[in-house]
Amino acid sequence: MTEGRILIVEDEPSLREVIALYLRRANYEVQAVGDGRAALDALQAGPPVSLVVLDLMIPKVDGYQLTEWLRSRGDTPIIMVTARRAECDRIAGLEMGADDYVVKPFSPQELTSRVRAVLRRARPTTTASAPDEPTLEYPGIRIEPASRVVRVEGSERALTAKEFDLLLMLARHPRQVFSRDQLLDRVWGVSEYVDPSTVTVHVRRLREKIEADPSQPRYIQTVWGVGYKFEAAS
Repeated sequence: MTEGRILIVEDEPSLREVIALYLRRANYEVQAVGDGRAALDALQAGPPVSLVVLDLMIPKVDGYQLTEWLRSRGDTPIIMVTARRAECDRIAGLEMGADDYVVKPFSPQELTSRVRAVLRRARPTTTASAPDEPTLEYPGIRIEPASRVVRVEGSERALTAKEFDLLLMLARHPRQVFSRDQLLDRVWGVSEYVDPSTVTVHVRRLREKIEADPSQPRYIQTVWGVGYKFEAAS
């Protein structure tokens, strides 16, 4: 049995072949394509993939468009590959929905380790709810752990798996402040190869979905210099 199915989207043939070689050696089933259109065809026609290794600057359909398409349809983990080194580019990639960000040049061994780490984080962690865990209700918001449904003012909100896990983690401990490192440990489960910006990005996305005014959040509040907390008061 393989460790998972990986789709590589990379327009440099030599790099594409090397990445595929190392991932196959690590017992992953690999499909490698050279442009965004071929990637879309593979994602729509083939069996589900466990993770996508995605170069941003690819022809036909670029990496940003492909990331947007993937995120509109689910939580398939994405590792972005790019030659851009600036922090703003990395944060932009995470904002788009990437799970990790690798800058060229990189070693194939490092990328393989990152693939393993991202797939571990994608598995259920201690945040996962028990079937009989009671519903959490606070003014204006209802969180149903068993069905993984969130309702704000009676309206169901569509959250990704990690957004739900993050909200549930905070809501289980109202008014308790958690640092980004604590949230990485409790929600993502590991700290290896996790950019701390991941927490910031997920908090921002979560606020956009559950807050009436994300710039003045009612539920997920920032404690400056420390971290975040869930505010249960009306």
